[in-house]
Amino acid sequence: MARVRRSGSAVLAAAGRAADGEGGLVHPGLRLAAAYAWRLLVVGAAIYLAFRVLGRFELVAIAVFLALVATALLRPLADLLARVLPRPLAVALAVFGSLFAVLGLLALVGNAAAGEAGRLVGEFRGGIGRIERWLEGPPFHVRRGTLSGLHDKISSFVSSHRSALISKALSSAGWVVEALTAVVLALFCSLFFVHSGDRMWRWFRGQLPAGAQSPWDRAARAAWRTFAGYTRGIIVVAASNAALVGLALLVLRVPLALPLTLLVFFATFIPLIGSPIALAVATVVALAGRGPVIAAVVLVLIVVVGQFEGHVLHPLVMSWAVQLHPVAVAISVIAGSIVAGVIGAVVAVPMVSVAWSVTRALRDQRPPGRP
Repeated sequence: MARVRRSGSAVLAAAGRAADGEGGLVHPGLRLAAAYAWRLLVVGAAIYLAFRVLGRFELVAIAVFLALVATALLRPLADLLARVLPRPLAVALAVFGSLFAVLGLLALVGNAAAGEAGRLVGEFRGGIGRIERWLEGPPFHVRRGTLSGLHDKISSFVSSHRSALISKALSSAGWVVEALTAVVLALFCSLFFVHSGDRMWRWFRGQLPAGAQSPWDRAARAAWRTFAGYTRGIIVVAASNAALVGLALLVLRVPLALPLTLLVFFATFIPLIGSPIALAVATVVALAGRGPVIAAVVLVLIVVVGQFEGHVLHPLVMSWAVQLHPVAVAISVIAGSIVAGVIGAVVAVPMVSVAWSVTRALRDQRPPGRP
C-alpha cells in the first residue's frame, strides 16, 4: 500500500511539473503571460468598481475634487496671510476673496458680452453673407443659398420643436441645482482643507495599523505633491494661453474677445484638445465678425499658440510635477471622456499622474537608515 501511495504521489508531482512548464508542455512565455493576465484582470476589475462607486457618488466626488483644487491653489496664500492674521481669518480671506474675484471676473465678461450683443447681431448677419460668398468661390464652390437654406431649416426646426426644447430645458434645471450643491459643498470642504488639512490627515493616519502608517503616509504625500503641482502648473499654462490669445483677439478687434479669452482659459484644463477647440470657436467668430483675412490670422494663431504650449510652456511648467509621456496623456484624456464626458477628460490626467507617483513612491522605498 505504501508503494502504491508513493507511486501515486510521484505521478501527481510529475503532472504538476508538466503543468507548471517544467515538463515542456507549457511554454514559459505562456505561463508568464497567464500570470500577468489574471493580475491585470484583477486591476481592471478594481478600476471598474472604483468608477462605479464614483459614479454613484458623482456629486460628492466632483465637490471633493474642486475642494482639493481650491486647497492646492489657496493653501500657500492662506499660509502667507496667517503670518500676520489669525489662521481662521486668513483662511476665510483667502477662500472668499478668491471666490469674489472669480465672480467679479465672470460678471465683467458677462457685461462685456451683453454690451456687444446689439452690434454683434448686425455683424454676424453680414458675416454669414461674407462666409457664403467666400465658400462660393474656389476651392469650395458651394452652391449659392446653401447656408441660407441651412439657416432656414434650423429656424423651422426650432419653431416646430419649441415646446419640446423648452420642456427639455426645464427638465435640465435639476442639473443647475446639483451644480450649485456641488459648488457649496466644495466651498465648505475647502475651508476645512485649507485650514487644517494636515491635521485631518494625521488623524486619519493614526487610525491605521502601525505597520501600514508609513507606506500610506509616503503614498499620500507623493499623491498630494503631484496633484498640487499639476493644479498649479495647469493654472499657469491656462493663464498664459488666455493672456496670449486675449491680447491677439483684442489687437485684431475680434468680437467677444473677453468671453473667448475666458473660454480658452477653461478649455486648457482639457490637455491636448481643449485649446484647439476653443481657438477653433474663436476662428469661426472672427470669420463671421471680421472676415476671412482676420479668421486666417486667428487660424495661424492657433498653430503658434499650440506649438508654444506643447513644446515650451507645458513641458517647462509641468515636467517637475507630472512625468507622463504625451501618449499616456492622450490616452488618459480620451478614456476619461468616454467614461465620464467632459468631467472625465478634465480629471483623467491628474488621476493618472497621482496613481503613477504613488506607484513610484511605493516601489522606490528603501529600508530605514539607507540614503
